[in-house]
Amino acid sequence: MPTNTGEDAILTIKQVAEYLKVTERTIYRLAAAKKIPAFKVGGTWRFARADIDSWIKQQSAAKPERATPGTLHKGERK
Repeated sequence: MPTNTGEDAILTIKQVAEYLKVTERTIYRLAAAKKIPAFKVGGTWRFARADIDSWIKQQSAAKPERATPGTLHKGERK
């Protein structure tokens, strides 16, 4: 079966995790929380490549949260 690598490609959790360089568990959590564009087919998560690319652009364009002086960002240590 030919694979579709174009803009209209449908990706699995594993493929999205590899594409975004994160764990499959992270992608599952994002999808379940509706924080990343996804849909289910027969109970299995699927992702449109074009939607993921748009989501990446939106994430990149979003303003980062700024800490007030003297506070730490989540995960930072003194």
